[in-house]
Amino acid sequence: MRVLVTNAGDDFRVKAYAGTSGVLLAMDVDASRRAGLLGFAIEQKEGTKEWQWLLNSLTFPGRAHTLEKWAATPSNLAPIQKFRWADYSIAPGTRCRYRVHLVYGSAERPELGESLELAVTTDDGKPRGHGVVFNRAVAASQAFGRKFPELDALLSRPENKDLPIEKWPAAPRDWLQNGLLDRLLAFIARAKDSTWALDIAIYEYELKAIASAVRAAHRRGAQVRVLYHGKAGDEQTVQNEAALKSIPKAKKRARLTSKIFHHKYIVLSKLGRGGTRTPRAVLCGSTNFTENGVYRQANVVHTADDKAVAADYLALFEQIWAAPGDVAATRAWINEHNPVAPAGRIWTGFSPRSGGGDLAAFADLINGAKSDLLFATAFALPEPILDALLGKANDQVLRYGIQNSASRITGFHADRTAEFTTPALLNSGLEGWVKEGLRGQRGNLLVHLKAIVTDFTTDHPVILSGSHNLSASASSGNDENVLVIRGDTDLADRYGLEVLRFYEHYRFRYYAKLLKLKEAKPLSPDDSWADAYYRRGNLKMLSRLRFSGR
Repeated sequence: MRVLVTNAGDDFRVKAYAGTSGVLLAMDVDASRRAGLLGFAIEQKEGTKEWQWLLNSLTFPGRAHTLEKWAATPSNLAPIQKFRWADYSIAPGTRCRYRVHLVYGSAERPELGESLELAVTTDDGKPRGHGVVFNRAVAASQAFGRKFPELDALLSRPENKDLPIEKWPAAPRDWLQNGLLDRLLAFIARAKDSTWALDIAIYEYELKAIASAVRAAHRRGAQVRVLYHGKAGDEQTVQNEAALKSIPKAKKRARLTSKIFHHKYIVLSKLGRGGTRTPRAVLCGSTNFTENGVYRQANVVHTADDKAVAADYLALFEQIWAAPGDVAATRAWINEHNPVAPAGRIWTGFSPRSGGGDLAAFADLINGAKSDLLFATAFALPEPILDALLGKANDQVLRYGIQNSASRITGFHADRTAEFTTPALLNSGLEGWVKEGLRGQRGNLLVHLKAIVTDFTTDHPVILSGSHNLSASASSGNDENVLVIRGDTDLADRYGLEVLRFYEHYRFRYYAKLLKLKEAKPLSPDDSWADAYYRRGNLKMLSRLRFSGR
């Protein structure tokens, strides 16, 4: 959901982008009004709550925070010195109002100037069309450390060294999953009786809450079938089979592959006479059914109440179910029945396939960005996709992205070519940021998301999301799925806000490590903070104009 408000002369404007659990505000002020501008003070009214000032973790030189507990100061006293600000603490389906004030005066006595007010509503997640929910994932954030200090004490006890997350107190678990697990369980619960079917294709099937929900659907009489990753002597196969022990043998089959059965999807179907399935919806995305997938790694659950898309996923399921040990047959079926055609409104793509046509199409999609590019990737990428993400020098495309795996495009590029970062693990805390929690992780996999949004700030965005890692192995060897969706600005807002959230978090950590920061830089006591935003050729100027809808 997007809302734009301007004053009478349009020399001050605010554009809001509402996602599932956050709102992005993009401000713009004409150059004629920037003299003496100290920043923006923002008030928020969430639902029926009272108006409150959004907080700033930075303050003016020599000033202590007025809210010591939160290490923050209200923005009317410590204005926000950026032209873009995100509020990531909103519950889905919430109507939020914002007042954005220009701030002038001095550091000792800030003065509120003209203000603009707007209202937006976050996605409620109800079953209709396409919806997404992301976990919070960044367990090292200031908010987590402030909100659950008792958890560190609990986990520091010797007897709790290997305490599973499912035995943590409910509050920190719920905060980390951020509705992602709830959305997944609610989807399974839609198979409420024997007139429904659930067909599950999954790589990692371990989390007790999900396994219990599937068992409950089976007990309700729903027709449950599970295809799971299977490989002789493979640890993941052993774990999958242990979690699926209570599902009847006839209702589960191992996908016997020398690669990875990397799917994470569920098809919900209505049963007709003779058990005929009529697909109604599909749940997909990047989330494995594990502690890491739900709570630790950055992930998305994507639900599509779209019969055509669900039918595509069910058709693939049926093909594999009929011959789970014949990967070559699946590849031949995909080559014939799932041609690479991501130019329509929605394309559902599968692999393994021959020829790498999907990778070429992904590179073309990225190269087609005209305004901006947002991305999050997990593993090593082929050269053509790296080239596309990097772009050409001075191509005027804003680029914001994160990579879990370092590559030749790792880091922040302070020119027009690109602007991205990669997760950087800090050895110690910084301004209340605690060390990344890696207990139980399989390697340093903090960003598991595979998502791209091109031309986010326009009316014609393109979204790519799924299990597909955009790699050669994902194209030709693994079982994968991907969705490419064009022109859906509401869905782009939900994806774009979350990619930017991860980007901003890791950009801060990257710079903190790179510059060996001991403390954060204070606010500027004058209007010099905005100089780069009005300098032609600077990325910040392009960002100010495009995000505000100029």
